[in-house]
Order: sequence, then structure tokens, then C-alpha cells
Amino acid sequence: MANTPSAKKAARKIERRTAVNRARRSRVRTYLRKLEDALTAGNKDAAVAAFKAAEPEIMRAVTKGVLHKNTASRKVSRLAARVRKISA
Repeated sequence: MANTPSAKKAARKIERRTAVNRARRSRVRTYLRKLEDALTAGNKDAAVAAFKAAEPEIMRAVTKGVLHKNTASRKVSRLAARVRKISA
């Protein structure tokens, strides 16, 4: 348990940031789930649309510090390859 006033404030801030980051991470996962559903269904148009929506959301998570840059790039690259494969 935090004892000093600054430690108590830090604990409050961490709690708020954790809630925000959890929401951001959840939002990214939702977009990825929609894309995954479109890919497994084999729906080309839905997959392309879902990818166009998911890619900026993933990169936004990077700028907000939720995902690491390389992790996001790897995810986007692999998803783009899968979308390209279904489109061909």
C-alpha cells in the first residue's frame, strides 16, 4: 500500500492509465477479431474493409504506447499478406 502522498497519487494515475490502456487494447482486439472473421469466412470485400479499419487502429495503439512498434508492424504485415492471398 502506498504511504506517501506522491505514491498515493501515482497509484491513482496508474489505475486510470490502466483502464484507458485496457480499453484501447480491447478496441484493437475487436478490430482484429472482425478481420479474422472476414478472413475465415473467405469474404474478400469484408476482409479488405476490415483490414483498412484495423490497420490504423493498430498503429494508433503504437502511438499511445499500448503495442510495441515492431509487434504492430509484424501484425499488419502478416494480416496484409493474408488479405492479399484471399484477394488473389
